[in-house]
Amino acid sequence: MCSSMKDTMTLDRRSGLPDALKVLLDEHPRDLWESDANFDGLTRFWLSRHMLFRDLLARMTEDAAALADQRTEAAPRNLGFVGRLGQALVTELHGHHRIEDLHYFPRLAGLEPRLERGFDILDADHQALDGQLHELATATNRVLRAEPIALAGKAAALHDNLTGFAGFLDRHLIDEEDLVVPVILTHGAALEGGPV
Repeated sequence: MCSSMKDTMTLDRRSGLPDALKVLLDEHPRDLWESDANFDGLTRFWLSRHMLFRDLLARMTEDAAALADQRTEAAPRNLGFVGRLGQALVTELHGHHRIEDLHYFPRLAGLEPRLERGFDILDADHQALDGQLHELATATNRVLRAEPIALAGKAAALHDNLTGFAGFLDRHLIDEEDLVVPVILTHGAALEGGPV
């Protein structure tokens, strides 16, 4: 793959998956997913995990904004939430990515070898997101350890970090859903025999 094509597939430059990796999405468009006989079980659970990540990130961003705005009456509550939500987000995303990389992606790519490049892209996303999760954890810890006079500034920096991370995470989750869900819907019977 040429260098410019590879660059457009990195998480920070990608606006979606290439058309060649959307062949199953064309057969299983998003608006028909829930009506598919293979939607329940694995697909529903897997998409619910993605919604959890989006929800944790949105709630953490709200609490960081409240701290940055110096809403002192809510500061102890917001500070506690930022810590718990941050820990949950980082831990859950790391665990989810690990399971996908070690179990889901190899099996799904085996079912659809023509989409293997898409799984490679998603794996590269996980590597990029790991670095961003480390930065997010560092920014969160700075807020949790901040002196009261520095809290608003540290929270504003965390809020900026979360806002940037949200764009990357959403791009990754959308692309992952567009690749993985159609594979599951296409090969549901083959996946019933064991863990994915």
